[in-house]
Amino acid sequence: METTESKITVRPGHPDFLDLAWEQSVVDWDSPRLVTLPKGISRHEVRFVAYDEGLYAIKELPLKAARNDYQVLRALERMEAPSVTAVGLVEDRWDDPGAERSAALITRYVDFSFSYRELLEGAGFGERRRQMLAAFAGLLVELHLAGCFWGDCSLSNVLFKYDAMAIEALMVDAETAELHPELSDGQRLYDIDIMTINVAGGMADIAASRGVGLDDADTELGEEMASWYEWLWDETTSETVIGTGERFRITERIRHLNELGFTVDEVDLTSTDGGTRLRMRPSVGPRNHNTRRLREITGIEASEWQARHLLSDIYHFAAGQRAVGRSGEKSGDLVLAAIRWRAERWEPAISRIQAEAGDDNVLQGYCDFLNYRYEASFAAGADLGQEAAFDGWLAAGRPGFRPEPEASPTQ
Repeated sequence: METTESKITVRPGHPDFLDLAWEQSVVDWDSPRLVTLPKGISRHEVRFVAYDEGLYAIKELPLKAARNDYQVLRALERMEAPSVTAVGLVEDRWDDPGAERSAALITRYVDFSFSYRELLEGAGFGERRRQMLAAFAGLLVELHLAGCFWGDCSLSNVLFKYDAMAIEALMVDAETAELHPELSDGQRLYDIDIMTINVAGGMADIAASRGVGLDDADTELGEEMASWYEWLWDETTSETVIGTGERFRITERIRHLNELGFTVDEVDLTSTDGGTRLRMRPSVGPRNHNTRRLREITGIEASEWQARHLLSDIYHFAAGQRAVGRSGEKSGDLVLAAIRWRAERWEPAISRIQAEAGDDNVLQGYCDFLNYRYEASFAAGADLGQEAAFDGWLAAGRPGFRPEPEASPTQ
C-alpha cells in the first residue's frame, strides 16, 4: 500500500497541524511536539501533542469510524452534551480506507482529566465506588436525552474529572455512536445491556491483572450502574398527575430537576379527568443549571457541582454584604455582590492556591477550601474568616472532599 495526499479539516481557533507527519503512522512519529500524558486502554493508537493553543489528543483509526466519531462529537458539543471536543479530522492518509492508519481524529485534551485506573483501589473503586455509579449513570442519561445511542459504553471509553465532591464523566469514543431525534426504550435498554456487560468484563480484567480471583471481582458494578441509570431516567422523564389546585407542584418539579443539575427546556401540560398531566422534559444538554447561572453573573466556567459550591459562596458573601449595609436582596444586587465576590474573595484565593499550594486546578482547589471552611466553622460553632480558614486549610495539607459512603441513588 502507498500513502496518498491527506485531507485535513480543522476548526477555527486551533493549529493547522500541518507540521505533523501524516504520511506516517502516529506510532512512528518523532516530533518535538509529542508529549507523554496519562491515558487509559484504547483499541486504537493515541498520541498527545502540544501547541501554543493547548494540548491535543490524536487517535488513529479507519476512515469510516473516524468520520462518524468526528460528526457525532461535533453534534454532541452543539447540544452541550458531556463529551470531549473534536477539533479536526485527517482523511485519506492511506489508500486503503479500512486500514487502521487511514484517518485520524483530533480532540482537545481535557484539562485535569483522568482515566478510571486512577480511581482504582485494589480490584475495585473502594471509597470512590458511589461516585463512579453516579457519574456513569448521569453520563448515559444525558446522552440518551440528547438522542445518542452509544453502542460501546465501557470503562475505557470514558474520561473523568473531579467536580467538587462528585466526579464528572465525559464520553471519549463515539465511533460506534448514532444520533436520533429520540431514542426508543429498546435502544436505551440495549445500550444499558452493552454497558453492563462491558463494565463487568472490565472489572473482571482488573481483578485478574491484580491477582484477584473472579469471585472477588466487582462484576456487579455494571448492574448497579444500570439501577442508578433507571432511577435517574425516571426522575427526569416520568409524568406526574396533579390536581387543578396543585399548580405549585409544577414549580416543585422544576426545582427538583434543578437540584439534580438539569435545566428545564419546557413543561408540557395535558388535561386529564384526574387533573393536569405534567410531563417535564429537561434540556438535552448536560446537567448545567448552576453552570449557566455562575457563567451569567461571574463569567467563570465551572462544572455543575463546582458551580453549585461557588454560587453558595457568593450567597454567603452577599449575606455578609447585607449585614454591613453594602447590598440589598434584589436580583440585581446579587450580580453586584458577585462582582465584589470575584474581586475580594475569588481572585485573591486562586492567586494563593497557585502560589502557595502549587495547584493549577484552581476551581477544584477552591471548592476543597470551601468544604474545609464549612467543616471548620461548624466544628468551631462560628464562621471563620476567609483568611483564617485559608491558612487553616493550607496548614492541614489542603484536604479535599471525603468520598461519600455506599448508598442507594435516592439517599
